[in-house]
Amino acid sequence: MDILLENNLLMAQQDSVITETFNKEKARLRNFIRKRVPNAGDADDILQDVFYEFVSAYRLPEPLEQVGAWLFRVARNRIIDRFRKQKQEVTLEQDEDDDALWLEAILSIETETPASIYERKVLVEHVIATLNQLPGEQRQVFIAHELDGKSFKQIAAETGVSINTLLARKRYAVTFLRAQLQTSDQSY
Repeated sequence: MDILLENNLLMAQQDSVITETFNKEKARLRNFIRKRVPNAGDADDILQDVFYEFVSAYRLPEPLEQVGAWLFRVARNRIIDRFRKQKQEVTLEQDEDDDALWLEAILSIETETPASIYERKVLVEHVIATLNQLPGEQRQVFIAHELDGKSFKQIAAETGVSINTLLARKRYAVTFLRAQLQTSDQSY
């Protein structure tokens, strides 16, 4: 019974210290985060994550020293994690959209004339010949995305290859095709 009472007393003391620390550091920490994170919702999420981690760490047997500095270090780490995640998401979106309509763009004709139709036919033949020079994996991704209209998510599900790898293969294919088209003295 004494152990239970001691544990309850210890928990009450910890809760008191946690509440006191929260009230003392909340405004400073929120301002610190808001200066670095423009979105108020994201800033509040980070603040909540920091205090959740503080409560978890404070209940461990090893005491936290310099709690204020520890809180700011955790906040800085959460901010960095958030920006890395956002940057990765933006990079994936940009990579997917960047070359999404590449073939369609080079094959489009503003006004159809017999000459422009002939030029497009020659270009298509050149692209097909150049596609055959690509390594098989790059060619498959390019064809699936550009010609079959599949998303990278669909291709990944079908092949078991990660989206990042598929994006890289597509990028290499487009870079190669551009280089080949430029060296043939045709401006597309």
